[in-house]
Amino acid sequence: MDARAEPPSRVKGRISLAAGFCAAAFSIIAARLVEVMVFGAGLAGSADPGTTVSRMRADLIDRNGALIARDLPVSDLYASPAFLWDTKEAARELAKATGASEARLNTSFATKRGYVLVQRGLTPDKHESVMRLGFPGLTFEKAYKRYYPSGRIVAHAVGQVDPDDNGISGLELGLNERVRGATNPVELSLDMRVQYVLEHEMEETSRAFQTKASAGLVLDLHTGEVLALASLPDYEPNLRSHTSADSTRNRMTQDVYELGSIFKIFAFAEAVEEKTVRLDEPIDVGHPYKLGRYLIHDFEKLGPYLPASMVFAESSNIGTAQISLRSGPSKQQPFLQKLGLLEPLKTELPEVAAPLYPRRWGEVEGATIAYGQGISVNPLGFAAAAAAVVNGGTLITPTFLKRDTPQKGERVISASTSATMRELMRLVVTNGTGTKADIPGYQVGGKTGTAEKPDNGSYARHRLLSSFVGVFPINDPQYLVFMMMDEPKPNKASFGFATGGWTAAPAVGRVIARIGPLLGVRRNDTVAVAGP
Repeated sequence: MDARAEPPSRVKGRISLAAGFCAAAFSIIAARLVEVMVFGAGLAGSADPGTTVSRMRADLIDRNGALIARDLPVSDLYASPAFLWDTKEAARELAKATGASEARLNTSFATKRGYVLVQRGLTPDKHESVMRLGFPGLTFEKAYKRYYPSGRIVAHAVGQVDPDDNGISGLELGLNERVRGATNPVELSLDMRVQYVLEHEMEETSRAFQTKASAGLVLDLHTGEVLALASLPDYEPNLRSHTSADSTRNRMTQDVYELGSIFKIFAFAEAVEEKTVRLDEPIDVGHPYKLGRYLIHDFEKLGPYLPASMVFAESSNIGTAQISLRSGPSKQQPFLQKLGLLEPLKTELPEVAAPLYPRRWGEVEGATIAYGQGISVNPLGFAAAAAAVVNGGTLITPTFLKRDTPQKGERVISASTSATMRELMRLVVTNGTGTKADIPGYQVGGKTGTAEKPDNGSYARHRLLSSFVGVFPINDPQYLVFMMMDEPKPNKASFGFATGGWTAAPAVGRVIARIGPLLGVRRNDTVAVAGP
């Protein structure tokens, strides 16, 4: 017997021990495979796909608790081509079950190496369809997919996330750090009831006037809360692809416009504040106003004279330019700066365009800016400045988060000037260009705007930007409603007009009539606010 040989009992013991280790190892592997295939966990120790799951984002809810956005559990599907007995069949069947590209899968499976991402964000029904195929080498990774139950409604304000659940636009981006990993819902200022009304009226008006685009909002004049914000065309945030008719561009914040005559609100607020005009004094509007080599015209003849109050109500460019020049550009520019119109607005929405205005601000520029030409601002910034003019004279910063108390902003005009401006805006609706926004019981005040769009250094006469800003109830202002129509086409019902008084004003009036009861604004059918 060889002296180095071990006793049979010891050899037998080692074999038994090794067999035991093998059995235990196979048991662990088998258990892990069951966990992978049945419960959807990743393969232990695999570098691709990863085994970590992104943190869930908190729900977004409106001010009344209605769900706006939520993370739902889904699965990301990976395949190991080396385990697939027929890669072409696997590519074909997996494409049918998941919606993945068959061509991409065929290309990826051809390498027969590593892991291949088949499809992300599989819903439970698609997960079940894949399981029924019975293919080996498949791995399900736990993940989450953001779901927007209202679809296109409020899409531009809320925005989207990327496949890794990171915010990439809108409030999803602006509130990313606050929402990501949080457990409690984030309450937004939005009111989905008001949002539905605003978008419905915008869609109907856009259809009637065949507009290129439109935008609108509803704003609380004291808290600064944005109750609704919409931009058309819109898009479906639950889809990763868009049609040619869709647009992810938020025209309320991402674009700037020469808004036209609604800008006269600021020219008159400055004149009343500086006491450079009496509202009953006659202003010569009977002929074009000559300024250097330029002539300023009105849309229609209004002369020969109008009281200053009716210059505002009838939206005279000629009269407004003269009144504004009494203070001059040296005072106009800091006044608009104080209103926040010369710098980008800071809010929870990250996509905000900066205003455009002339570097040289002389008399010609001052006169045209007074009636909304030569300066381009985004509509949300305009709305914030207009709110300060009518809410008693204090600045507010628009917010998309629910708040319970009024903002205490900087005073920009006196309370008495603000009261006078409310009277003037009521006059626009009772006796001026905005009569089609006059809704019984809600005492609407407002201002129309009709701007010819810039075109190669000039202005295109028949390409209009028509708008209306409405405030209600004007004797105790609570809410501002703004609507803008980009290149509306005149129709038979509007008698061939496409101006703000015929397009946006009636639409804003309908919005007010519908949201007034929702917001608890009591009708007052007997008390009228007298004009100046």
